[in-house]
Amino acid sequence: MAFPSHKPTGRSFDAGDYSYKTFKSQSGKEVRILYGDKRTGMKLQLQYQNIGDNQADDFIGHYDQVKGGFETFTLPDEFRAGFEGVAERIDVATGNKWRYESAPQLTQVRPGVSTVTVNLIGVL
Repeated sequence: MAFPSHKPTGRSFDAGDYSYKTFKSQSGKEVRILYGDKRTGMKLQLQYQNIGDNQADDFIGHYDQVKGGFETFTLPDEFRAGFEGVAERIDVATGNKWRYESAPQLTQVRPGVSTVTVNLIGVL
């Protein structure tokens, strides 16, 4: 089962940072050593507001399939829907691999309609 291809109604993205170490001399001069050419620690939160319960259940099913935060997966192109910037910068930075940071949060809005929030971590 692939990550559900529903279009999110909102997203939040933390671009992470490059791995480096800063060394300071007694005089205050700084030297930095870069330990890689890719960003790490990227986080992506996707919101799916007012979707049917059967669509909301797709996220729980996928979470179970990848054994929570254990396995990595790719996201379908639909996760970029509505973003007018260079959407590839969100996904390509991770080499297209993600894992769950926590279980999907499902909130029932009314009978048959729910809102789902998914928190992901980019994995190199």
